[in-house]
Amino acid sequence: MAILIKTEEQIEGIRKSCKLAHDTLYMLDNEIKEGVTTEEINTLVETYIKDHGAIAAPLNYHGYPKSVCTSINEVICHGIPDSTALKNGDIINIDVTTILDGYYGDTSKMFAIGEISSWARQLLDVTKMSLDLAIKQVKPGNNFGMISQAIQTYAESEGYSVVYQFCGHGTGVDFHEEPQINHHIDIQDKSFNTKMKPGMIFTIEPMINQGVAEAVLDESDKWTARTRDGELSAQYEHTLLVTEDDVEVLT
Repeated sequence: MAILIKTEEQIEGIRKSCKLAHDTLYMLDNEIKEGVTTEEINTLVETYIKDHGAIAAPLNYHGYPKSVCTSINEVICHGIPDSTALKNGDIINIDVTTILDGYYGDTSKMFAIGEISSWARQLLDVTKMSLDLAIKQVKPGNNFGMISQAIQTYAESEGYSVVYQFCGHGTGVDFHEEPQINHHIDIQDKSFNTKMKPGMIFTIEPMINQGVAEAVLDESDKWTARTRDGELSAQYEHTLLVTEDDVEVLT
């Protein structure tokens, strides 16, 4: 398993792309509301990224048809923008990836539409905390398995499940690089005992479900992943750099 150690030049380029991905996502704070369609979100994201001299990485990636992923309620990830309008009480994950000067930045977060239920709010809080606890494990010399242990131990202690069919990943020079970053504990995983080193860049993006952990792929589009039992799912994502003695959250 070859994990790319980024050069200072690459790190600076990735840092700029990550800032644009962050800015794109937070540009949506005043735009995401009841009645807005996911296609309109796609247009906003695509336009903002183009206006800043970059490309939306998801567009045409292995045939993906849009510039952003919009995953509502029971959709775990890779929801495709369309004419669906957001409703009061919905939760939605918006996942943005930019290519700026050849470098990638990848991030996502949850948005609450109007007044959401207390159990939906708790899911968002637990998912965000799962990511925060995982980031605390990122430093030179720690094993990647410590990330999955932090996420699964906390999420399950709160009564939730961790999606095991999708993972975080190395990124920056390519969209997806080694290593895979599991969010669930799997001691057979080849990266579980691999140590983090300065210059490694990767995403952590836990997907936490209210019900069972299993994802089911829509047969119609081969992209949209939903919870098997129809319960809610949430996800937050950051791109991270292992520094000489700690971690830098690039997004």
